[in-house]
Amino acid sequence: MTSAEGRLVCIGDLVEDVVVWSEGALRTGTDNSARIRRGRGGGASNVAVFASSLGTPVRFIGRVGDDAVGEALVRDLALAGVDAKVQRQGRTGTIVILVDTAGERTMFPDRGAAAELADVPDSWISGAAAVHLSAYSLTGLSLPVLRRAAEIARAESAILTIDASSVALIDSIGPDTFRSLLEALQPAYIFANGIEADLGSLRELASSGTTVVVKNGVEPTEVHAGGNQSATVRVPAIDEVRDTTGAGDAFAAGFLSAVLKHAEVVDAVEAGHRLARRVLTEPGATLTAEGVARD
Repeated sequence: MTSAEGRLVCIGDLVEDVVVWSEGALRTGTDNSARIRRGRGGGASNVAVFASSLGTPVRFIGRVGDDAVGEALVRDLALAGVDAKVQRQGRTGTIVILVDTAGERTMFPDRGAAAELADVPDSWISGAAAVHLSAYSLTGLSLPVLRRAAEIARAESAILTIDASSVALIDSIGPDTFRSLLEALQPAYIFANGIEADLGSLRELASSGTTVVVKNGVEPTEVHAGGNQSATVRVPAIDEVRDTTGAGDAFAAGFLSAVLKHAEVVDAVEAGHRLARRVLTEPGATLTAEGVARD
């Protein structure tokens, strides 16, 4: 497949999400009423599935355990139309997500095998029109994979994007180091929320070759490009937020799918908003048939 065919390659985590919806205020040291759901998780795999739902040809690259959970997750990607190139070794990772009554989430990640992605064949990456990376893989064994993916993307004139992913991640690496790692990858687009952008001073990475897109919840999304060029894009109102899990991944998927169809950046942000809005009304990082019908 050549880049002219518009394939998106997503590199990062594929894990099991265990989503816990609290039915009231959290009471420590005792039982709490809750509803619990298990499903596919991991930022890069979420982007892959959401982009595939829009008709974008997608490949996912990652690692899961050599276990039944990993097998089920890979099967889930295939059923979603994603070409999964997945290493199988060790134990599949799990993220426990506690969702409060306002839909906000607190995450407890155990990345397991996902953190050990290494020695990815160039052929898995080559031929992409866009390569999307999760910043979670900036640490440990996976960093060389991201560096090589960036090299291939530049050599083949593919669009390279990276999601800042987590405030805790930026803290653990150190804001200056984190920003330097992103800068070295030379992405065309960086996605971050407002807190991540502030902590890592990520708006400073905007240049003639890099556009920084900063999401601010219900407040307008910022777009920062080179030459001090910036814009804001209004976020459509939503009646009720059920769960914020996966909304940022849906935004990236909508944005990238639009960019691959040659949309201008503001139009791509609006496409990201539309897909994220649908996911906010669904449980976990999902987009049900009912949600598609409503759109």
